[in-house]
Amino acid sequence: MTRVNKVDKKVRMSRDGVIKYQILTFCFLNDVQISISDLNCLTELAKLGSHELTSFCKLVADKNIFKSPQSARNAITKAEKKKLVKKLGHNRKSISISNSMNIQTEGTIFLDYKFLGIEPQGS
Repeated sequence: MTRVNKVDKKVRMSRDGVIKYQILTFCFLNDVQISISDLNCLTELAKLGSHELTSFCKLVADKNIFKSPQSARNAITKAEKKKLVKKLGHNRKSISISNSMNIQTEGTIFLDYKFLGIEPQGS
């Protein structure tokens, strides 16, 4: 019979914390590396939903997530290449978190992840 070490943790956290956790988990499971600034930027975007690109870049620069709107725009372009963000439109582009991430942001959010780490069999 296989012995399983179970860890059961219950944590109450802020809405921002829950959103960040979902983004981090998605990135970890899909082997996508992001910086703390990228994480904070994606969290803000998830909270806002769809938003106009230029005003969003100014917003995250004003919140000191990035030093300038151009730095934010560069990070969003990088996130789009990693398929974390989608852009819509041609003139005044709208951006939003990719639907494939399935990030929950509304109401009370209960996350129920279950992970199993299998110990490799000896040869």
